[in-house]
Amino acid sequence: MATSGTQRPGGRTERTRQAVLHATLDLLAERGFSELTVDAVAERSGVHKTTVYRRWSSPDGLVAAALQMGAEDDWKAPDTGSLEDDLHEVAAEVVRYFTGPALKELPTASVLAAFQSPQAAEALHDFYQDRHVRMAPIAERAVARGEVPPGTDGDELVRAVCGPMFYRLFLSREDVTVADARVTARAVASAAREGAYVRGDSAPHSRGQTRNSRDQGPHS
Repeated sequence: MATSGTQRPGGRTERTRQAVLHATLDLLAERGFSELTVDAVAERSGVHKTTVYRRWSSPDGLVAAALQMGAEDDWKAPDTGSLEDDLHEVAAEVVRYFTGPALKELPTASVLAAFQSPQAAEALHDFYQDRHVRMAPIAERAVARGEVPPGTDGDELVRAVCGPMFYRLFLSREDVTVADARVTARAVASAAREGAYVRGDSAPHSRGQTRNSRDQGPHS
């Protein structure tokens, strides 16, 4: 039985939440975090400001909740059958997300909000931690295929392939394309095959095992 405050699919509470959080994201993209107000979100969403204040209390709470909403999707890691292609898909998605016209300024505004609000920073961290968990099968499948040594750190693979994209997007402010994502994915996959991302002291042993398994072939 639904009670007051229960998020029923399609129920009034959930519709209110969706309206408020989507309004928050719209205004964050348009104005940035420093100009975001609870009153403006209430007006844009059509939800009474008393309700918004009671549930989210501040711009920090609104932005944090809106960013957390991103973890509610059904996103899954790519599964192309190749480590390089999987990594390329991950890096290319970063490029498309931050440069595509559909979302306008929202992705960048979300990252900038994390520098201005501890709550937003925590929410953004949690979002990417969730993505790391969902991307763990990329490394696991690559190990199972014999592409990379056992013990290869999936988190480090993701950081290595996405890091150059974020560097160009936010530091050097260079143009970045899916072709750049391919170059980076190829380099990271090559390094991974040589054991560059193996955790702990197992790296040298694992590298030798992987090279031997490649030399011998699957039926040796």
